[in-house]
Amino acid sequence: MNKQTTKEPIPKFKTEAQERAYWESHDSTVHVDWAKAQKVKLPNLRPTTKTISLRLPQHLLDSIKVAANARDVPYQSLIKVWLQEKLHSH
Repeated sequence: MNKQTTKEPIPKFKTEAQERAYWESHDSTVHVDWAKAQKVKLPNLRPTTKTISLRLPQHLLDSIKVAANARDVPYQSLIKVWLQEKLHSH
């Protein structure tokens, strides 16, 4: 006997905060049959970035800019690469 279960409808939310609170305390399998889910590729997504303020000694910033110029990359991009490399080396 093949028993088909009916999924509950997803509630309507007035705010994103209400929706976030709901999903933090409820199991999505009550609403979605994940066995029927299909994989999707989103090729144009970019990682979320956050702007920060970082105070550096002028001589250090000048040295970073010289190094970036020698590599023909923006200095902020070079800083990000160096930070990522240092993080992965530990």
